[in-house]
Order: sequence, then structure tokens, then C-alpha cells
Amino acid sequence: MTPDDAEVIAVGQGIYADQCAACHGARLEGQPNWRIRGEDGLLPAPPHDAIGHTWHHDDETLFTLTKYGLAGLMENAPPSGMPVYEGVLTDEEIIAVLSFIKSTWPDDLRQHHDELNARSE
Repeated sequence: MTPDDAEVIAVGQGIYADQCAACHGARLEGQPNWRIRGEDGLLPAPPHDAIGHTWHHDDETLFTLTKYGLAGLMENAPPSGMPVYEGVLTDEEIIAVLSFIKSTWPDDLRQHHDELNARSE
């Protein structure tokens, strides 16, 4: 991700507004009670801000989840409300969205995320 590239962040912010904000919130706040399954058995969309858990996952995991959904990360993935963006967004657009999200995190979380990425290389 490139959370310090203003052009990439601007592109990502626009795509986020069009593709992600309806579920994850305009301010990345997620849906209420995002840790509790709804009556449909699905977990609500989690926040992508500092309160959420997005920053706990390395770039590869976040990219794979966005492009392929949970099925890209595990066999027999449980049902999820997360759409698959393969064929909807290009890889560059997915990276731009993830860069925008990361650009909003406080410095300590960004540093933690950078360290997580370094360990997963």
C-alpha cells in the first residue's frame, strides 16, 4: 500500500465512497454491533478506522480478502456479506482503496501495520 501518495489516496477515497462506504461507513466506522452476527447469520461490516481490526491484517491478507472474499483466504469459508471485487475493481484500484484506509490510521497503527507486513514477507 502507498498511504503517503496523495494521488493514490484521492483515487482510493473516491472508490471507497462508491464501493465501500455503504457498508463500512463514510467515516470508516463500520456497522453497529459489527462483532455480533445478525439474524441472517452474517457479521455486519467492520470498521476500517483505528477502532476496527483491519490494521491487524497484513497487506496481502487485506488485498486477497477484498479481491476474492473470505474464500480467497480459507477453504469452506463461512457466508459473508463482503462482496468479491474480482472483475469489479482492478488490482491498482484495490490497492488505492487500501492505501486510503491506511492513510487515515494514526502513526502508531501505521507503524504496527508496517512491521506486520515486514514479518509476512
